[in-house]
Amino acid sequence: EIKKKKTHCGKVFVEFRSEELLVLSPTASGTMCEILDEKKKKKDEKAREKELKKLKALEKAKKLEELKAKQEKGGTNASQKKKSHKRDDASEENPEDFVDPETPLGERKRLSSQMAKQYSPASVEKSWYAWWEKSDLFKADAKSSKPPFAIVLPPPNVTGVLHIGHALTVAIEDTLIRWKRMSGYNALWVPGLDHAGIATQTVVEKKLALKKLTRQDLTREEFLNEVWKWKDENACTILTQLRRLGASLDWSREVSSD
Repeated sequence: EIKKKKTHCGKVFVEFRSEELLVLSPTASGTMCEILDEKKKKKDEKAREKELKKLKALEKAKKLEELKAKQEKGGTNASQKKKSHKRDDASEENPEDFVDPETPLGERKRLSSQMAKQYSPASVEKSWYAWWEKSDLFKADAKSSKPPFAIVLPPPNVTGVLHIGHALTVAIEDTLIRWKRMSGYNALWVPGLDHAGIATQTVVEKKLALKKLTRQDLTREEFLNEVWKWKDENACTILTQLRRLGASLDWSREVSSD
């Protein structure tokens, strides 16, 4: 139902309920219904286009997810097959085929003709350090014209053996001294031990207590012998540990706080 009808500049404005529509004058071609139908068609067409875009986007996202899942599954299977293949190869190895010939102490390591697929630290690292030490590869030359660089190993005390904290410090200092040595410095890394004094005495007294003894039950000489025995045993263990860590220390300059 037409509420209002007015003419302006040769055009007719018609108001239907709360909406105002512009309608061409009767002299122009077409009718009001045709104009309304055209507008509705355009609106419906835009709505369809928008809906199609949404559907395409959803379809594309779904395909991408399926592809990603397929790739991940395929990658996992391939990785598992590869690991399984490696395990099979390693299990088929004959350990005797990769045993290095016996190397005399201090000589360059004699290697096996084949290399094992699995890394064996015990066989790979065996004999190398003794040859390094005998060849004086870590020894600083007092007469060298190279710029000097020296550091001291914080001396571990003999109240116990080395732990992971010592290993960390040794690894850091070893990296530093080797870098300086390769950079053209006359590099010196001084090794040493600390007898720890009262701390060592306390440890030895605890050891005696396990035998229901005190230091007063021993003579002075006997007690000192127990302390030195403890010191020598632990010192030997510590020095062996340092060598097993591969520390490039100049052992000709080893010192102790005895």
